Amino acid sequence: MRVLLAQLAPAKGDVAANLDRLAALVRAHPVDLAVFPELFLSGYRVGDQVHRIAMEPDGAVGQALRAASAAAHTAIVVGAPVRAPERSGEVYNAAVLVDPSGRLTYQVKRYLPTYGPFEEGSFFTPTDTSEVVTLGPHRIGLEICYDAFFPEITRSLALAGAELLVAISASPVTSRRLFERILPARAIENAAAVVYVNRVGVEDGVVFGGGSGAWDPRGEPLALENVAFDRREPEELAAVATIDLAEVPRWRRFRPTLRDVASRPPAPPIDAASVGSPSTEGATRTARL
Repeated sequence: MRVLLAQLAPAKGDVAANLDRLAALVRAHPVDLAVFPELFLSGYRVGDQVHRIAMEPDGAVGQALRAASAAAHTAIVVGAPVRAPERSGEVYNAAVLVDPSGRLTYQVKRYLPTYGPFEEGSFFTPTDTSEVVTLGPHRIGLEICYDAFFPEITRSLALAGAELLVAISASPVTSRRLFERILPARAIENAAAVVYVNRVGVEDGVVFGGGSGAWDPRGEPLALENVAFDRREPEELAAVATIDLAEVPRWRRFRPTLRDVASRPPAPPIDAASVGSPSTEGATRTARL
């Protein structure tokens, strides 16, 4: 599988401009899968504007994504705010996947950082579920940024058959070294390939850190082939990783972590009060997948 990693800086609040740039890049470099950062269609720090610019899967933005995918014969994963269908006024931070057949689905972010410079809990509704999506003969798990710090999410996707984990992010430069450590670990402990695409640029004083990459099921970094594109920020990158997903079942036989964990009874739930965490009862929604 050839995967395009689009480490770009979106135009804050300008969905049309970001859609145009996405379509131009996949048209110029058709691959099996093109991956864009968290909230790429909207920009990250858009505040209350998110309610105005959030997309509907069957609306104009969704149709534009379908058209871009079909024209380039390339599946696309891109971060976007999505209107929650269950309750008016709520918005998801979502990883949207569209394939050339016109199928569009999305995974909602599960953990919303609301500390330091992050305010996601003020604008988005989380989910408490993750589901594997199919792309041709392959099964893919989608994660968004902070979710990668919770290994049980990746483990649940791997146990459900995910061969490839795609993580999109809008992470600041101060967190770059953390992602460089945990993403290879997610690959190793689940014998799954991992692709990570983080944005760059600056919004409201937050400097986003890039560091996009790909790892094989052994946690080894994969080579990236840079491609020509219209660079607008010094740290922007567009590169293709070639991933041999046939390695996944071979490596899982050699390092059978999933077999061994699946044979054990589930661990008892953790009492949130015992670790000083606030209750999140009633704060989750089911992802539409």
